[in-house]
Amino acid sequence: MSIISEIYERRELLANLVTRNLKSRYKNSFLGFMWSVLVPLFMAFIYMVFLKILGTGIHMSEILIGVFAWQFTAQCVGNGLSCISENSTLVKKVYFPKIILPLSSTLSYMVYFVLSLIVQFILIFLMVGKAGISSWVFAVPLLVAYHTLFCFALALFLSSLNVFFRDLEHLVGVFTTAWFFMSPAMYSLNLVRDVAETYNMPILAKLYMLNPMAAIITGYRTLILTDTHYPWTSFSVISWVIPILFLAGAYLLFRKLENYFADVY
Repeated sequence: MSIISEIYERRELLANLVTRNLKSRYKNSFLGFMWSVLVPLFMAFIYMVFLKILGTGIHMSEILIGVFAWQFTAQCVGNGLSCISENSTLVKKVYFPKIILPLSSTLSYMVYFVLSLIVQFILIFLMVGKAGISSWVFAVPLLVAYHTLFCFALALFLSSLNVFFRDLEHLVGVFTTAWFFMSPAMYSLNLVRDVAETYNMPILAKLYMLNPMAAIITGYRTLILTDTHYPWTSFSVISWVIPILFLAGAYLLFRKLENYFADVY
C-alpha cells in the first residue's frame, strides 16, 4: 500500500491532529490566532526601524513578506522537530503511518500562514495601493504549496533524527538563527549584490541563491509586488530543485527509521 493511500485511509486522524494542534496552540489565549499575525508584525516593525536607521532602503512591504514567510518556516522546523517525541505514547501504542505526525504539524502552521497572508495582503495594499500589487499575485497559492512541501521535508528529516539524537534540538536552534540572517527576510537581494560587488566576488550573489529560503522569499515578493523581479540564473533554478530532492531524501530517511521509533520509547 502506498503512503498516499495510507494517509488517505487515516485522513480522519490527520484532520483530528491538525484540529488539535490549531486549538491547543492558543488555548486560553485572549487574542488567539491574532498572535500568529501580531508576532511577525511586531518583528517586522522592529526590523524596519533599525534598517531605516542603517539606511538599507528596503520597503516595509518587503519586510512583511520576508518575516511572515520566514516565521512559517521557523515554526515548522521548531515544532516538526519534536512532533514524534511529543507523541511518543501514541507512537508506541497505536499503529498508524507515523508520517502523519510531521504532516499534521506542517499543515497546522500552513493554516495559520494562509490566514496571516490575508492580513498581510490587506496591510500591503494599504501601503502600496493597487498599482503596487503585481498581476501575478493569484499565483501565490502555488508558491504556498511549494513552500509547505519544503517545510514538510524539514519536519520529516528533523523529527526522525530527533528521536535518536536529542541534542539535535539545541543544534537546530543555533542553525535556525544563522539561517535567518542568511535569508533575505529583512533585506533584499540588492544588498547581497552590493556586498558581492564591494568585495569583487560576484559568485557570492549566485551562491546565495542556492539557499531555498532566498528563492522562496524572493518568489513571494515577486508575485506580490510590482517592483520586485526574480533573478533567474542557473543557480536560482537549482535552488527550486533542492527542496524537491531534499523532500525525497527526507522521506526515504523517515521510512527507514520509523520502524525503530517505538523501540526508543
